[in-house]
Amino acid sequence: MEIFTPKDKTYDIMRTEGAVPVKMWTRGVQLEEEARKQLSNITKMPFVFRWVAAMPDCHWGMGATVGSVIPTKKAIIPAGVGVDIGCGMVAARTSLRASDLPDDLASIRHAIEAAVPHGRTDNGGPNDRGAWKNAPKAVEDAWAGLAEGHKKIVDKHPKLARSNTITHLGSLGTGNHFIEICVDEDDAVWIMLHSGSRGIGNSIGKYFIELAKKDMQKWCIDVPDQDLAYLPEGTDNFNEYWKALMWAQKFAQTNRDVMLNSVIAALRKCKLPDFEITSEVVNCHHNLGRYVFTNI
Repeated sequence: MEIFTPKDKTYDIMRTEGAVPVKMWTRGVQLEEEARKQLSNITKMPFVFRWVAAMPDCHWGMGATVGSVIPTKKAIIPAGVGVDIGCGMVAARTSLRASDLPDDLASIRHAIEAAVPHGRTDNGGPNDRGAWKNAPKAVEDAWAGLAEGHKKIVDKHPKLARSNTITHLGSLGTGNHFIEICVDEDDAVWIMLHSGSRGIGNSIGKYFIELAKKDMQKWCIDVPDQDLAYLPEGTDNFNEYWKALMWAQKFAQTNRDVMLNSVIAALRKCKLPDFEITSEVVNCHHNLGRYVFTNI
C-alpha cells in the first residue's frame, strides 16, 4: 500500500493495488498499522463503491476499522456496522448560562446519576445497577413504540429474545458512553450524551455477524478477514438483518431521547434557575447502516 497527498485537498489517499482507494482525514493523528491493514482489507472487497473514508478517530476494530465509512453496493458487512448498532450522540442547548451553574457540580452529577441507570454490575444479572429493575412509565411508554417491531424480530430469530430490551431503554451503558453538561463559546449550557442500542443492539450485531460467517462458509467465499463476512442483497439473511438493523437504530435513538428527558428532569430538581431547551435537539447515529440512492 502507498499513501500520497493530493494537491489542495484536506485528506490523504491510501492505495492498495487492485483495490479502491481510501480517503484519509487523519493528518496530525496517529493511525495504527493494524488499522491501515484493515482499511486495505476493506478496499479489496468486490462490492465497495468508489472509495473508503477514514475519519480522524479511525482505529482498529473487529474486521473493519472504527471511524470509517464503507459505501457498498448490493451487500452489507455486519461487523462494519458494528455491534453497538445506532451508537451516537444527542445534544440540546438550554437557556441556562455558565454563571447559573454552581461552583461545585457534585449535586448535579448525583442527580443525573440517580436519574439514569449507568455502568454494569452483577455481570449484567438481576441486580445490575445499569438496568431498570422496574421501568418507569416514561420508559414503558417509549417501549410501546418499539415492542411490535421487536416481537417480529424474535419471532423469526428466537435466540434474540434473551437480550435486555425495556430494562436497558433509557440507560447509559459502559465503555466510552457518557453524559456531560457542557458550556459553549457563548457561555450557553448544553446537555450532551453518547450511547447506543445497549444489550439488544449488541446481540443483533453479533448474531448476524455469525450468520454472515456461516454464509461465507456455505458458499465457499474467501474474505481477507473472517469478520468481513458479508450478506448479499436479496438473500434472506440480508433482508432479516436490514429489518433488525433499522429497528435497533430506532431503539438507540429512543434510548437517547429517554435519557435526555431524564437528565432535563433531574436538572429541574437541582437549585438552578428555570430553564428551557432553546434549540433543535441534535440526535444522530455514528454506528449505522443506511440506504443511499445515487446515479453516480
